[in-house]
Amino acid sequence: MAAYPNLLRPLRIAGVELPNRMVMGAMHTRLETMDRPLERLAAFYAARAAGEIGLILTGGYAPVPEGVMDEGGLVLDRPEQLAEHRVITSAVNQAGGRIVLQILHAGRYAKVASCVAPSAIKARINVHAPRALSTDEVWATIERFANTSALAEQAGYAGVEIMGSEGYLINEFTAALTNQREDEFGGDFERRIRLPVEIVKAVRARVSPRFMLIYRISSIDLMDGGMTGEEVAELARRVEAAGADMLNTGIGWHEAAVPTMAAPVPRAAWVEAIRNVKRAVGIPVMASNRINTPEVAEAIIASGAADLVSMARPLLADPDFARKTRAGLAEQINTCIACNQACLDRIFTDRVASCLVNPRAGREVEFEDGKTADPKHFAVVGGGPAGMAFAINATQRGHRVTLFEAGDQLGGQLNLARQVPGKNEFNEMLRYFRVTLKRLQVAVHLQTAVDAEGLAARVRAGEFDEVVIATGVLPRQPDIRGLDHPKVLSYLDVLAHGAPVGQRVAIIGAGGIGFDVAEYLVGHAEESLQPQVFMDAWGVDTAIHGAGGLKAPAPHAAGRVVHMFQRKNESLGKNLGKSTGWILKANLRKADVAMTAGASYHAVDDQGLHYSVNGEARVWDADTVILCAGQLSNRTLADGLAERGIPTHVIGGADVAAELDAVRAIDQATRLAVSL
Repeated sequence: MAAYPNLLRPLRIAGVELPNRMVMGAMHTRLETMDRPLERLAAFYAARAAGEIGLILTGGYAPVPEGVMDEGGLVLDRPEQLAEHRVITSAVNQAGGRIVLQILHAGRYAKVASCVAPSAIKARINVHAPRALSTDEVWATIERFANTSALAEQAGYAGVEIMGSEGYLINEFTAALTNQREDEFGGDFERRIRLPVEIVKAVRARVSPRFMLIYRISSIDLMDGGMTGEEVAELARRVEAAGADMLNTGIGWHEAAVPTMAAPVPRAAWVEAIRNVKRAVGIPVMASNRINTPEVAEAIIASGAADLVSMARPLLADPDFARKTRAGLAEQINTCIACNQACLDRIFTDRVASCLVNPRAGREVEFEDGKTADPKHFAVVGGGPAGMAFAINATQRGHRVTLFEAGDQLGGQLNLARQVPGKNEFNEMLRYFRVTLKRLQVAVHLQTAVDAEGLAARVRAGEFDEVVIATGVLPRQPDIRGLDHPKVLSYLDVLAHGAPVGQRVAIIGAGGIGFDVAEYLVGHAEESLQPQVFMDAWGVDTAIHGAGGLKAPAPHAAGRVVHMFQRKNESLGKNLGKSTGWILKANLRKADVAMTAGASYHAVDDQGLHYSVNGEARVWDADTVILCAGQLSNRTLADGLAERGIPTHVIGGADVAAELDAVRAIDQATRLAVSL
């Protein structure tokens, strides 16, 4: 019997036979803004099709120019565009896959001056205020959805997904919060849901019965003035009656004050909202958000909450997710850790998406992964993310690698990150590295310090052809009197060695590590592991009795009094991740963590931390002072080898340590391995 009987069971939707219940969810990648966009998009989707994913949903294409996500965004509204789309659909079909075009009208989220909405109410996440659509324009928009759907069928897509979730145009019509109209498309619930129902009817009338019509419904808005659970269920029934073949479930609006898909959100946290939709209809329902392993996906379907699972970022992390699942190789899946650093954070800062754990994502045409014609033996020093990534990729290309790690375990800075509440998914990243190194039979030597003289001798003797330095970083020591005081600790003492910390804590430095240490000290660990604890903490009513599914959040009792300090006279946490930093800052606010900017540090003594702000001398009575004042590249070995005439490749934190950056480290290591 298969390990995942529900997940691997075929399913027929309209005229399409799906080989399994795994779907690649729609993602905005911005690949269309790069050179060779069609080639990149075709390669991106074809790689996932070859990986046996049951169905692929494209990123959103607007049915009208004013509905794009941002300037120059994707639009499908004219027959002359079909040739471009056939490049994509042909590539997917040739790889054995099935692909559906998502139709997304961004509404008031469109980052264009011409953005439109049901009512002229500006979104707080957009600089542009929308213009309210007239009644005639709403009917014209319905026709444009139908037009794009017909074009999609001509282009060779297996279906369309109508995006009615996440706070985009259709969702704006269904919620009283953003719909203050008085015509047939606004007012009471019946009129607010008319737009999605009419769109589904119009699309169904324009495409063949064998063409899939998927509607993405907002299963919980997480906004005051959003829909109740009963309204969501009724909308689902109306959309089914109008002709939808399947429902996909969206979670929350982009401007909601509740996290929905970052690592601090527990896996499968939203299953009850999805179950509410499933109970309402007879057509298949797809679950989404924070589903990143076959075990979680199988459990959702087995529970009856959904018929399929949508996984977007997990297919960035590993395009072979479905193939490995079918083959019983789940341990070899490069799991999405929901960090958002290379995907959503880049999208929300107008850059092109990729993936921290898989730099090839969206860059498939840039990597030559064939076997090398000139195999070498590399000595890699340092078993952090850069060293491990190089070792794996170099070995896959046919090189021989010996990896030396001075510590007693692999992982480097990842071992610090996984101690932080909400970052438990880093354990999956380490598991993948360890399993892959073992599978590839890379020679790994733990607790093995390497010195320049000995390594240089081994290179000269021909034992190694080249050396890769991935020795990481060292904590930077600020120039403050009293750093030898017993109450002073470094972040390594706390996160790596579990040093005891007092009840009143001063943290010097407010970069990523400073915030992580603060979160570690005030404690939110259970929230990312237990769905109900998470829901209570963030004020989510899983039964969705009220509008938007919100309730009063539970108070958080912090175990310590924590005060963060930074030298820069600017808001603390300014450079944290765009899609995750606000979550961390919100958690610290709940725990009453104090934050002081523009601080000059003078000394640590029995009284605590002596500092000044704007020339005013102050003392904070701290039991413990933790140094998180940045990092320095650990280049001792690299410099020693250079002095002995041994050339090296320096990667990761040993190369650049301005801010710990696993995205850059893994990308740099991977590209080096492929280039040599």
